[in-house]
Order: sequence, then structure tokens, then C-alpha cells
Amino acid sequence: MTDTSLARPTDRRAWLGLMAVLPLVLLVAMDGSILYLAMPRVTSAITPTADQALWILDIYGFVVGSLLIAFGNIGDRYGRLKLIMIGAMVFGAGSLGAAYSQTPESLIASRAVMGLGGATLLPSGLAIVSSLFPDPRTRAQAIGIFAATFAAGFAIGPVIGGLLLRQFEWGAVFLINVPVVIGFLISAPVLLQEVRSTTYGRIDLVSLMLSFAGILLFTYSLKSAAAHGFTPTLLTIGIVGILALGLFVRRQSRVDYPLLDLDLFRDPIFSIAILTGLLTLVVWSATGYLSGIYLQSVLGFDVFNAALLTLPGAIVLTATCVGTARIVERIGRKTALVATHLLISVGVLLLLFTTTEVGIAAFIASAMIAGVGFGLSFSLVAEIAVSAVPVERAGAASSIAETSNELGNALGISLLGSLAALSFRLLGPGVAGTLNETLDQSDPEIIVRANEAFLTGLHVAVGAGGLLTLATGIIAWLWLPRKLPE
Repeated sequence: MTDTSLARPTDRRAWLGLMAVLPLVLLVAMDGSILYLAMPRVTSAITPTADQALWILDIYGFVVGSLLIAFGNIGDRYGRLKLIMIGAMVFGAGSLGAAYSQTPESLIASRAVMGLGGATLLPSGLAIVSSLFPDPRTRAQAIGIFAATFAAGFAIGPVIGGLLLRQFEWGAVFLINVPVVIGFLISAPVLLQEVRSTTYGRIDLVSLMLSFAGILLFTYSLKSAAAHGFTPTLLTIGIVGILALGLFVRRQSRVDYPLLDLDLFRDPIFSIAILTGLLTLVVWSATGYLSGIYLQSVLGFDVFNAALLTLPGAIVLTATCVGTARIVERIGRKTALVATHLLISVGVLLLLFTTTEVGIAAFIASAMIAGVGFGLSFSLVAEIAVSAVPVERAGAASSIAETSNELGNALGISLLGSLAALSFRLLGPGVAGTLNETLDQSDPEIIVRANEAFLTGLHVAVGAGGLLTLATGIIAWLWLPRKLPE
């Protein structure tokens, strides 16, 4: 690897370069969660169907997750700074389109464009930050700040969304991205320098298309079936998606430069770390999305007060990210990894105590306990995954860890969100496909039944998520060696 770095590790310009990249990192993370509290407002404004509402939420994460590894290779070949600047412009253009969308279709398309830009920002941003700090110790501090910023973005996204929606229309949650992108485009050429690798390989376009098509086709069939019921067409689409993913996995063992290095998964430590990253974001995104609707549409809080209720969990999560290194030093990596799953499981299962009339205490307790687990995961997963593999494979391991986070963020809404949507369709009054559409009815009996059906769907989804994390924690405790590599 050959890279251009800035003078001394303590050089003020290096830290200014880090500060130029961090706002973009924050935006990419925030845009994975900022819509959780905004969705009731979006639903009322442009009336998406149940499956369109899910696509609005998770098309961004699917595009980012599907392209992270590919864009990591492209950045190595053509230059990280060049790629991140192009990606920032695309991200800004998609944000503008989303802010002024008038139909569900245009909002979905704009979110996809945002994902296209966002997929360039994380791997390129991390590579550029690493190049700014030649000293390993200072570089570790900078990467820690990078990771904490990413985690904080996930945590504060709903809060920022709620604060904006108190004063502005729903498009403001996207419009705030534009000045940040402009500021980066102005400062980047001054504070950052180009980074590229001399050891890049050919990008396998067939693998890229198979992974992207497989993920989208499979999740489309799943989400549409949850909202409207299975049909032969949806079943066929789902099977095609599964076949595409199977061909993708098979191809990775046969091409010279795979997008996904399957050999890394032979190491149980690496596999458990990646599964942790994936599952953590599955549960995080699903509970965040469903809880946002619960607080506003079932309990009747306005968006600002709902945002305030998320603050305790966000604060705990961010504080845990900052303090993870000290926690791991005291209890060890294995114990911290297992605790991640147990805390998330206990936290989300507390949501089973919510009702259609009361649930604030259960929600806050859930967010704070699970927040410790989420904070540990966000800071720990990539570190464990990278330390489990040889040094020459650290880049591939880091890309897979980032991809697992983004795919988990999208899959949570697709899988657990679809499970909740299916419960609502089966148990609800049958007036409309979503709770918000149903609440537009004036019949009190219909509203009561709709709220109860949504709450049942919430309980089914968080119950499934809590049991999955609990099972993974037990597997990690039994399977992993007593001491994990540093």
C-alpha cells in the first residue's frame, strides 16, 4: 500500500483533515436512522403503501451495503479522495431529490441515489483518515474517533429528525445534508490528499450484479408478501433472488479477486464478530423504526416529545462507544462480546411490557439497557474482526465488517419490519396496509383494533430479535476461545 500522508502525527492539519471527514461519516450513519421518527409525517404527506414505506426506509441501507466492498476496490484503484468527492456530490444530489419528493416512488429513487453516494464515503473516508496519521498510536485514536462518530450518528439520527420536524416539513431531514456536503467539497482539496493502492485487483462486475440483484429481489418478495400476501409472482422473484445470492457465494471461491473473501469466515472469531455486527443492526433498526411509530401513532406523542424520549438511550449508547476501550480492558474481549448480545436481548425484550395505553418507562429502560449493548457492538465488532485475520487481509476484514453493519440496518426493517407488517395485516381491521393509513379512519373501534394489531406486531418483531441475540450470545460464549487476539 502506498499512500500520501500529512507530515507529523500531531500536525494540526491532520486533525483538521479528520474534522473535514467526520461530518460526512455522521451523515451516512444518521441517514440510516433519521427517518424512524419522521415516517409517520412522511406517510401522511405522500401516502406510501406498506411495502413502499419499508422501501423508503431501507433502500438506502441496501444500496450502501451492496456496494461498500466494490467501492473500496474502486477507491484503491482510482484514488480515495477522488471517489469520496464524487460520492459526496451524488449524496448531496440525492438528498435534494429526497427533500422535494412528492411521491413514494421519487423518494425511494432519491434514497437509492443517496445510498450510491454513501457507499463511497465510509471505506474511502477511513482510508484517508488512516493516511493522515503515520504514527500507529495516533492513528488508532483517530480511527476510534471515526468509529465513535459513526455510532453516534446512528444514535442521534432519530433525535435530530424529531427536532427538525418540530419546526419544518419532513423534507428538512434530508435538506440538512446539503450544507455539510458543500462544506466538505470546499475543504477536502485543501486539507486532504489522494490515497490509492498499487496492489489493487480487477473488479468482478458479475459478482457485483449478482449480490446486488439477489439482495434486492429477495427482500422485495419478502416485504411485498408481508404487506399483501404471497403470490406466485412474488414467490418466483424470491427464488430468483436466493439463486442469485447462491451464485454470488459460489463465484467468490472461483474468481481471482472476490468481492467477499470467504476464507476469512473459516475463523470462528471473525465469523462471530461479523454475525454480531449484522444482528446488532438488524435489531437496532427494527426496534428504532417500530418504536418511533409506537410512540407517535399509538401513544400519541408529537414528534418532538418522541425525540426527547429517545435521548436517554442515545446518550447511553454514545457514552458506551467512547468508553468501550476501558470496558474491554477490565472484562476482556470475549466477555464484552457476549455481554453485547445479552444486554441487547434483555433491552429489547423489555418492549414486550408495552401496551396501547402505557409504555414510556418500558421504552426508556429498553433503550438504555440495549444502548449499552449497541455501543459495545459498534465499537468492538470491526476491531475484533480485523484482529482475527492476518495483517494483509485487514482491509478485506474491515470492509466486510462495515458491510455487515449496513446490511443489518436494512435487513432489520425488511425482516423484522415485515414480520410486524404481516402481523398487522393478519390481525388488523383490514382497512389499510399500514397503521397510519388506518388511523385516518374516524371509527373508534377500528382505531382501537388497529393499535392493538400494531402492538402485537411490535411484540412479535422484538421478541424474535431478542431471542436471536440471546442465542448468538450463548453460541459466542460456548464457541469462542477464552482469550481473543489483541
